[in-house]
Amino acid sequence: MIRTQLITATGEYFQGAEELIERWQNDSGSYLWIDLENEAPAKESALLESMDCHPLAIEDVQRFRHPPKTEDFDDHTLILYRGITQFNPDLTIEQMSIALFAKERCLISCHPQPSTGVNYWWNHAAQSDMLRSPGLLASRIMLFSVGRYLDAILEFEPSLNDLEDGMQERPNDDMLRELIAYQSRLRKLKRIFNYHERLAYNLLKDIPARWHAEDGDIEHALQDLFERCERLHGLCAMYYDICGDLINGYLSIASHRLNDTMRILTVITAIFVPLTFIAGIYGMNFVNMPELQWQYGYFYAWGFMLFTASIFGWFAWKKWLQ
Repeated sequence: MIRTQLITATGEYFQGAEELIERWQNDSGSYLWIDLENEAPAKESALLESMDCHPLAIEDVQRFRHPPKTEDFDDHTLILYRGITQFNPDLTIEQMSIALFAKERCLISCHPQPSTGVNYWWNHAAQSDMLRSPGLLASRIMLFSVGRYLDAILEFEPSLNDLEDGMQERPNDDMLRELIAYQSRLRKLKRIFNYHERLAYNLLKDIPARWHAEDGDIEHALQDLFERCERLHGLCAMYYDICGDLINGYLSIASHRLNDTMRILTVITAIFVPLTFIAGIYGMNFVNMPELQWQYGYFYAWGFMLFTASIFGWFAWKKWLQ
């Protein structure tokens, strides 16, 4: 689907399809937004080439799972980032690549599925007079998408707090498996958010010259974008570390319990091995065993066994059984 918005030099506003592109080309004071949703790669490439988009940029946009990036060309700037189509409470997500070509008087957006950020600004760009600032509009679209990530991550915080309380009060293997799953998903999210943070930093560090000439405060817009990406990456890293700490804490508790069990088994072994040894020796059926002729041999054996068993009291006094 190809849809367009056009605002002319005289302030007239139009919505349509490809027919507005020619009108934009013939009106040097007009501004255009072209939105390409789920277009066939061949048709998408042809349209982008007709709009003088760089071939390498087009190749990046159509490459499967290309990491987020920004790149400045002679007459346009490419912003390629990951939008979300679904973000579940268990941190499983479905993503899509969204490409924004910000030219001097034109913004081109490409995405394979409906985008909440694109649709929001599609309905509000004209009212906010954002069509006259393609660079600012592109930063606002990405800011909206990053805000959705942030809202979803913040909704996960109560679940993590409940897990943290549960691991301290009644840790079990089910919680451990859940924490390991969360940590794995947070690792993937952290990698994505790190890409977005670097993207926003690069834009803020080296703002394209054509964006300075636009209406609107592009510096503050990019600063907001960078701060939101930075906070998102920081929160994700913090939650990842919390999951790791809880997992390590559970393993430490399990190791401590195993040590207690082994200590008790060791004490039992230290008591019963000598008793078993004595019973084994004098339970043999040899004829020539001198001790068998002792008058008080039975009592000697019992005395030695009772003395050995009394070691249990010594272990208890040393508090090795607690």
